[in-house]
Order: sequence, then C-alpha cells, then structure tokens
Amino acid sequence: MADTVLTAWQRSPMADAAHRLAAVTRSSRGAIRLAELPFLAQVNVRLDAKSPAADTVGLALGLQLPLEPNTVVHAADVTAVWLGPDEWLVVGRPGTERDLEERIRAAAGEEPVSVTDVSAQRTTLLVGGPRARDLLSHGCPLDLHPRAFGPGRCAQTTLARAQVVLVARDETRAGFWVLVRSSFAGYLADWLLDAAAEYVGAARGAT
Repeated sequence: MADTVLTAWQRSPMADAAHRLAAVTRSSRGAIRLAELPFLAQVNVRLDAKSPAADTVGLALGLQLPLEPNTVVHAADVTAVWLGPDEWLVVGRPGTERDLEERIRAAAGEEPVSVTDVSAQRTTLLVGGPRARDLLSHGCPLDLHPRAFGPGRCAQTTLARAQVVLVARDETRAGFWVLVRSSFAGYLADWLLDAAAEYVGAARGAT
C-alpha cells in the first residue's frame, strides 16, 4: 500500500514545464517536438565486457550490450547506452527498474557486477522534429550532423552547460533523448524553450 501511495504522488522534474513544451510543439507546427518522458527506469551496470556475464546479461535483457564506444542498442522496451568500457545505462519502461535489476543480477550469477538503480537521478526529455539537430546545436559542443552523430549514437556531453547523456534514437523520426539530472531539469527546459522561440516565430511567419 505504501508503494502505491508514493507512486500516486510522484511528480516529475519537468511537470511545471509540460504545458509550455506542448505549446512549442504545436506552435512550431512540428518543426520542434519537446516532451518529457518521466520516470523511465534507469539502471547503471558495471561489469567486465570480456566476461561471460556480458553475454548472459545481454541475453536476459533481450539485446547485446554495446561494446563500441558511444553507441546504443535498443530491443523491445529496453535500451542499453554505452557509458564506458565497462559501464552501461540500461533504460526501460517506468516502474521496471526492480525487474531490470533482478534480471541483471540473476544473469551475472557469480561474476563480479555492480547494478545500481539511478532512476531518480535523471529525467528524460524528448527532442524531435526536423529542426531538432539545429536546436540542440545551439548549446551542444558536439558535431550533430547525421554523419557524425546519427541514429544509434550516444555521448556524455553538455547542453547549455548542463551535463547530459545525449542519445540519437534509431527509430524513424524518433529524434533525441536528453537525459539530464533532475536538479538541472527545470533550467534545461527553460533554455530549450527559449532556444526554440525562433522556430515558433518562423512557423507563424509562414502562415
């Protein structure tokens, strides 16, 4: 009963900005799509990438843990984000963090593994639309051209000086995930809304 009560009163870090994010999406006529994806399960995993556990954990999650630096693997409702040679962030549907933890620990067996639920540390912002790369480029030092940062790529970087994990989604027209610490979520939402103003103006000018 206690878990049910806590969940019912849970409030996302960008709850106050939700209506403004939706307004930009409407006003830009889809050139920019902004929305929070709150409460995604996020589990940090550390293990030896060359150990048998890497394969068994991947099988338990229904995917292969990415071994190439700054890449992402997605399967069904689980995404594995490469953070380092022996570190990944496993992202799943809201409320599945405990299940993910249990599956990973069971699959690793006696192999050394660190599994930490970090779901409360960050929230996730979806940035999509044809002008998404242009918008992010205003505040991100990376080369976001599709040839350099195409679908399936990820990076730990900064956006408007806030530390983020940036993920280029691999589904068609899916845009980007911006994973940001909850304490910076409001600031980053305000920055994105301000930076997106030019696309809202351009859409109005085209009428």
